[in-house]
Amino acid sequence: MELFHGDHAKVRELEELVCRKIGFSAAYAVSGQTYSRKIDSQVLGVLSGVAQSAHKMATDLRLLAHRKEVEEPFEKDQIGSSAMAYKRNPMRSERICSLARFVSTLESSAVQTASVQWLERTLDDSANRRLTLPQAFLAADAVLILCQNVTAGLLVYPRVIAAHLEAELPFMATENILMAAVAAGGDRQDLHERIRRHSHAAAAVVKEQGGPNDLLKRLAADPAFAKVDLVAMTEPSQFVGRAPQQVDDFIAEVIEPIRAKYAESLPGDVDVRV
Repeated sequence: MELFHGDHAKVRELEELVCRKIGFSAAYAVSGQTYSRKIDSQVLGVLSGVAQSAHKMATDLRLLAHRKEVEEPFEKDQIGSSAMAYKRNPMRSERICSLARFVSTLESSAVQTASVQWLERTLDDSANRRLTLPQAFLAADAVLILCQNVTAGLLVYPRVIAAHLEAELPFMATENILMAAVAAGGDRQDLHERIRRHSHAAAAVVKEQGGPNDLLKRLAADPAFAKVDLVAMTEPSQFVGRAPQQVDDFIAEVIEPIRAKYAESLPGDVDVRV
C-alpha cells in the first residue's frame, strides 16, 4: 500500500503477478504475517489419511500372513527371524505400520500449533513445523514405496484359503440352508432348533477334538433337510455378493482415471531390501 500510494487495485494486481510468476493459481484471501497454520494442519491431515490407509492394509496383510493365506515378497536369502529360522515374518508390512503410525502422530502437533497462534504474531510454530512437515512427507514417501513393493510382489495361496473356507463355510451357510428347508415345506422353528444342535455338535468336534467340520454330514443325515441341495447351498460364489463387480467397477471408474492422469510420473518397480 505504501509503495503504490494506497492504490488497492495495484496491490491486488501485484499479488496476481507474483502468484502467476511462481506458478500458483491463486492466493489466500486473507493472510497476515504468515499464512494460517491451519494449512499445515490440513496438509498433515492428508498425509495422516494416507498413513491410516497404509497401516490398515499392512495390518490386514500381517493377519492374513499369520493364517498363511498371503505373503509379502521374500528375498532368497532373507532372514525371517534371528531365532527361528523357519519364520517368514512380514517385515515390510511391519515397517509400513511403524512408519505410518509415526506419520499419523505428527498430525496432532500441527493441530495444536494451528490452535494456539496468538493473533498470528507468535513464532512458536517455527521450530515445530520445520520438524513435522518434512518428516511427515519423508515418512509418507517411505510408506508408499514399501506399499508398492509389497503389492507388486504379493504371494497368494488359494489352497490355504480354500481350506479355511471349507472349515467355516458350513456355519456361514446355515441361514441359507434354513430358508431353503422352510421353502421346501419345513417348520422354521423346528428347523432352526435342529441346525442349532447340529452346529454346536460340529463346533465341539472342531474345538475339543481338533477334527474337521462335519456339519454338512450331520445335516445330510437329518431327514428334515432331505429336500435341500446342501452342495448347492454351500457353493462359495454365493457368499461374495457384488465383491468381484465392485472391484472391477472401482478399478475402472476410480483407479484408472488417476493412473491415466499421472501416467508419465508413475514410478517403476521399487526394489526394497530388508
